Amino acid sequence: MTSDEESGALPSDLFRIPMLSFSIHHFGVAVDDIGRTAALYVDSLGYELATEIIHDPAQGAYVQFLRLPGDRVYLELVKPDGPGSKLSRAVAQGGGLNHVCYAVDDLEVARQGLRKRGFFLIAAPKPAVAFKGRRIAWLRGKDHVITELVERGPDDEL
Repeated sequence: MTSDEESGALPSDLFRIPMLSFSIHHFGVAVDDIGRTAALYVDSLGYELATEIIHDPAQGAYVQFLRLPGDRVYLELVKPDGPGSKLSRAVAQGGGLNHVCYAVDDLEVARQGLRKRGFFLIAAPKPAVAFKGRRIAWLRGKDHVITELVERGPDDEL
């Protein structure tokens, strides 16, 4: 047994795999009513609407992004676009925090790096309407948290 294993620390070679610049882009919350939920965040917590409601048929969802004044991290409200949507089950179970999204410089390198760290691919990279065609990919880690990766865009874009 190595000293890392004995101490419960992360293996020292974990950080030898090059890591790109990851930054939190948004937290996704599964909801059954975007308008009502957005009003709650705006009225109760001071969020501002960053986008209109956007339909992305490839993701099977309606989404709207909100942001606190002066913050760089978004809150994404995400609603299934029908009973066949992957989100339908999450919303039927009460919704709530659904995923964490990280902006990355190189989606392929980031995806491969996470797979080497034990994440498995849920959905291969594909363009997303909300991000003006920039690609996203979906993974799940050993902690069972859903991770979305999005190609980093210009600073003034979602």
